[in-house]
Amino acid sequence: MNQARPKAKLSRALGIPLTRKCVKYFERRPFPPGVHGRARKKPSDYQVRLLEKQRLRHQYFISETQLRNQFDKAARSSGKTGETLLVALECRLDALVLRAGFARTIYQARQAVGHGHIAVDGQKVDRPSYRVKPWQTITVRERSRTKPPFQIAAAGGHLDGPTAPYLEVSLTDLRATLTREPLRTEIPVICDEQLVVEFYSR
Repeated sequence: MNQARPKAKLSRALGIPLTRKCVKYFERRPFPPGVHGRARKKPSDYQVRLLEKQRLRHQYFISETQLRNQFDKAARSSGKTGETLLVALECRLDALVLRAGFARTIYQARQAVGHGHIAVDGQKVDRPSYRVKPWQTITVRERSRTKPPFQIAAAGGHLDGPTAPYLEVSLTDLRATLTREPLRTEIPVICDEQLVVEFYSR
């Protein structure tokens, strides 16, 4: 998915920093971009729900069609629709590459998968939307390990804190195993998923 809009401006529009690099810009100007950014009127209920949906979409760097399809699948399954949706998004291959510390941002993780640098259970997978199942193992392919981004990853340079509790990670081997599906409380995204459900259910 192409996104030409500068990440700092997009972060300000969404009200959340999308990358670590955006944090300083967001803290300096924590209001929407534009000449009227400081003087926005109180948003309507629709705007609140739309913003929450957009926040979720951009944190996973997916298209509207992809998010809608995932929501429809979650709505047809048992359990809470919002939590089921987030678990499904978190188990995408590009999201798990990011959580494992193999990439610095979701954008870099998506590119790594799309360019064929990642394997699942030893087989190359170049679809960022690939759904990883428990006990499947994600690795950086042997021919890609000498590339600078993965050398930085192996040294722990992309991690910003501990790895996700639902992943068993060996950074030196550039290997991660999904040990179970994540719990909602463990998914590090800023989102009120109930508002997303209400947006799509209107």
